Amino acid sequence: MSDEFVISIEHASDAKVLIISVAARLAGMHPQTLRQYDRMGLVQPGRAAGGGRRYSARDVVLLREIQRLSQEDGVNLAGVKRIIELEQLVTEFQQRIMDLEADLADAQRRLAQIMAYGGSRDLARTRDTSTALVVWRPRRSGAD
Repeated sequence: MSDEFVISIEHASDAKVLIISVAARLAGMHPQTLRQYDRMGLVQPGRAAGGGRRYSARDVVLLREIQRLSQEDGVNLAGVKRIIELEQLVTEFQQRIMDLEADLADAQRRLAQIMAYGGSRDLARTRDTSTALVVWRPRRSGAD
């Protein structure tokens, strides 16, 4: 029987079901280290009704990454926290881009449908835009 448990990030669950001793064992850390990381905001476990920490499989993956960055790459914990924050921001931006691309594709489909049903006659034609600058000054009262 092996004590090793492998979790891949693609299949990691967000369900906060692991007690601290199990999460620590899976991450290869001491439970006190997990408590410290929680206090520092590196990982955010859930809380059971009695107040005990509950970790998800995704948290365990994150803990392993924290350990790798700090031990193998020599990044201090403040740097690790910043890296995690930036990675989360990148993930949020990637999701936003995917959402915007879907919105754009939907708008393009709708425009194609409008054009296919003769909608072009309802659209106003525009001329090439000018780069000329026009300055408007109000008339002075009494001067005409």
